[in-house]
Amino acid sequence: MKRYKMTLRIHALFHTDYEDLSFIKQWANNHHHRMSVSRSYDNDSLPAQDSFDWLIVMGRPMSVHDEEKYPWLSAEKHLIRQAIDTGKTVIGICLGAQLLAHCLGASVQPSSVKEIGWLPIRLTPEGQLHPLLQDLPKQEFTVFHFHGDGFDCPKGASIIATSEAWANQGFIYQTPQHEVLDNWVMGWQCHFEVTKDSLVKMVANGNDAIQSGLKDYPKTVQSAAEIIALGDKYIEDNNARLAAILNRIANSG
Repeated sequence: MKRYKMTLRIHALFHTDYEDLSFIKQWANNHHHRMSVSRSYDNDSLPAQDSFDWLIVMGRPMSVHDEEKYPWLSAEKHLIRQAIDTGKTVIGICLGAQLLAHCLGASVQPSSVKEIGWLPIRLTPEGQLHPLLQDLPKQEFTVFHFHGDGFDCPKGASIIATSEAWANQGFIYQTPQHEVLDNWVMGWQCHFEVTKDSLVKMVANGNDAIQSGLKDYPKTVQSAAEIIALGDKYIEDNNARLAAILNRIANSG
């Protein structure tokens, strides 16, 4: 059984100034959870394992293999592996999911297509049956993507979502220690967490990738204007889905 049921200590790893926790911060504040952040690229110190309950690993347009360019990645990977080994709840988003998969021994490489914009995914049969995902639609639903790399399924994990362009859109994993503690490792390629403000920042800072993607992958990359316009249609539902997932993780067991 978990030693906490009320206030969580949640630590986030940021990889860029323009991509932040967005709705996750709102959810944490609403439930009076304590938040802390590390920015390794700004030489922040990483936290001790006993200082947090959850670790959230955020995104950035880079590869998990870029340690030569970003030496701080090595220390982050060590922290993530330790958190997994000790049974912490660890959640990865986009690059964060790729880092989790990499730390679990799965291959992470450029996928055959880039997905940038509001595009559909669907839960796999395993995803539809998983207790943490019972509030998500059983049919196809639309989420925000901004990625070019993809991951294979880590050994022992379950792929929980897929799209037409890339089979592995999310996974869930537990070690025996996680099972004892009722904790989880979860990675999503998509961004349930985006808000109107954070979406504008991501699009503005990713404009070069959007422009090149429109030329090379017109079926799976949308223009900046279309992305912003569609946000009004999809953001609220996706934030609600993320809140439901986080509530189930926090209350599992």
